[in-house]
Amino acid sequence: MFGYVLPLAGELKVKEFEKFKSAYCGLCHAMGRKCGLKARFLLNYDFTFLAMLLDGGSKASADQMCRCVASPFRRRRVCAMTSGFEMAADASVILSFWKLRDTVQDEGFFRGFAARLLSLLLRPAYRKAAKRRREFDLTVRQCLSQLRQLELEQCPSLDRVADTFARLLQAAGMEAQTEQRSPVEQILYHIGRWIYLADAYDDLEEDFKRKRYNPLITRFALTVPTLPEKDREQLETTMRHSLNLATSAYGLLQVGRWSEVLDNILYLGLPTSGMRVLAGEKIKWNQSKQKIGEIIYE
Repeated sequence: MFGYVLPLAGELKVKEFEKFKSAYCGLCHAMGRKCGLKARFLLNYDFTFLAMLLDGGSKASADQMCRCVASPFRRRRVCAMTSGFEMAADASVILSFWKLRDTVQDEGFFRGFAARLLSLLLRPAYRKAAKRRREFDLTVRQCLSQLRQLELEQCPSLDRVADTFARLLQAAGMEAQTEQRSPVEQILYHIGRWIYLADAYDDLEEDFKRKRYNPLITRFALTVPTLPEKDREQLETTMRHSLNLATSAYGLLQVGRWSEVLDNILYLGLPTSGMRVLAGEKIKWNQSKQKIGEIIYE
C-alpha cells in the first residue's frame, strides 16, 4: 500500500485511538514473530488497516503490555495476535518485497540501488511469508507482471491498470474467514482501485518529468504535468465511486472490536486523503513519541 489508508485522527475518541495503536503494535509483534526482526521495519498504517479488516469479527482477547526495540523502557498496549494479524503480517512482507523489486525495475541500477539492497535484506522474511501464503504470493507476482506489460504497452485505459492492481490487493482477503471472505475481497478490490488512481495523480508531475508511465498521462494525452479541471473532476468521480462500493461491501461485515476505527478510516479518513491528494497536498504521518498517528499535511 502507499500511505493513503489513514484514519482521521482528530475524529477518533481516546479509547478508539488507543485501540488503533494496540492494533499497530500488535501487527508489529506479529511481523516480528512470523517473519523476523527485519520485517518489523516494514510496518505502516495501511497494513494496520489490513490487519483489522482480516481480523474481522474474531472474539476480542485481552491486550498485553509489552516492551520492544522501539519502546524498551515503556510498556505499550499490544492486541493479542490472531490469525487475521498473522495473515496481514505475511501479506505485508510479500507486498513490500515485490514493491521493492518493482522499484528496482522502474529505476534502473543506480536509482534503484537502495531498493535492491532492501529487497536483499528482506528476502529471508519474504521466503518465510511466501511459503505460508503460496497462492497469495503467486497472485501478486502475476498481477505485477501484467501491470509491467501494460506499462510497456503504454496502456491508455485507467480501468485496465487499476483493475490489475485492485486484483493484487483483493487477493489479500482470500484467507479471510469463510463467511466474510466475499465482502472483504470486495472492500480490498475497490480500495485497491482507489489507491492506484490516487497514487497516479500524486505521482503525475514526477512521472511526467522522468518520462515514466502514468495512466493519466496516456489517458488524457497530457502535454503538461497538470490535469485539466474537467478531467480532474472525472477522476474524482471515479475515485468516489470506488469508495462508495467499498463502503457498501463493508456494510455486510461483522467487524467486532475494530468497528469504530474501521468506520473512521472508510467514512472519514479515505475521503479526506483523497481530497488532499487531488488538492495537490502531500500526506505524511508524524510518528513521534508524543502522538503516533497525527496527520501532517504540507
